Amino acid sequence: MKKIYLLLLPLCLLFAGCVDEDQYADNQNGNFEALWKIMDEHYCFFDYKAKAYGLDWNEVHDRYAKMINSGMSDTQLFEVLSNMLGELRDGHVNIYSSFDVARNWSWHEDYPSNFSDTLLNKYLGTDYRIASGLSYRVLDDNVGYVRCATFVNDFGSGNLDDILSYLAPCNGLIIDIRNNSGGLISSAEELAARFTNEKLLVGYLQHKTGKGHSDFSSMEEQWLKPAKSLRWQKPVVVLTNRQVFSAANEFVKYMKCCPHVTIVGDKTGGGAGMPFSSELPNGWSIRFSACPMYDKNQQSTEFGIDPNDTVSLTDADFLRGKDTLIEYARKLFRE
Repeated sequence: MKKIYLLLLPLCLLFAGCVDEDQYADNQNGNFEALWKIMDEHYCFFDYKAKAYGLDWNEVHDRYAKMINSGMSDTQLFEVLSNMLGELRDGHVNIYSSFDVARNWSWHEDYPSNFSDTLLNKYLGTDYRIASGLSYRVLDDNVGYVRCATFVNDFGSGNLDDILSYLAPCNGLIIDIRNNSGGLISSAEELAARFTNEKLLVGYLQHKTGKGHSDFSSMEEQWLKPAKSLRWQKPVVVLTNRQVFSAANEFVKYMKCCPHVTIVGDKTGGGAGMPFSSELPNGWSIRFSACPMYDKNQQSTEFGIDPNDTVSLTDADFLRGKDTLIEYARKLFRE
């Protein structure tokens, strides 16, 4: 029997499980049917996306099944399967073969980046500090700046204490997570916990309980607990763009609930489903969303989170060597 493995990033508990799947032949049609069936029974956003843009997974099956034939090459099969999964518009959905990775990155590819490494280097300079993957410094107007490019690593309580202690004299703090595509939800939670003094309800999550599109557990509350170590008490601005995804999307969700925090930039890229992994008869791996998460108002953040203030990088500022989003944040602190 084919096994499907559930690999959830740390949230409240880390666990793994598997369910049995029907056996499919290792040929073009068998791999197609296996993929469609696995998604049909375990993907978590069918109802939501049917309402959002009219997704009909049965219609998708019938349309793409006509493209499958026994004479097609592996490359051709991979293209058809990739295009079928593209109907889900989900950045967490991938197929991994020996020759390619199928992905849907329309959540950021169709939008301006609102980020420039050239400008970032001007603000950081060459004497910035680095701790546990975070780059930080004090800008010339006494504003603290922290560049968080990923949540792949555990930050460590001592590292965060040292960073916040160093920036403590600053009037405000900028946390720049632009282009942060995610990582460990536990790391996003660990950082956000430094910006609240009380336990906060930040959202909800559900788990799949059956093979039907609507088979889910009841809403389970997500709480952000204040860190037991040093916590920041001054204004904070979080900079976002469309490439903020997955665990970074969750970080924005948490920070929106914290006091004295303003989200500035573009709508995030989303990615509100915890990943689930499986394998097709031919050995190709697939990944998809199986555990939906919501904000504190029980609204899905799958397609992103709006900022408090929408700000875009302008050509005029770029030519002046200025980052529009960073300058906007500094202006907020002055006011």
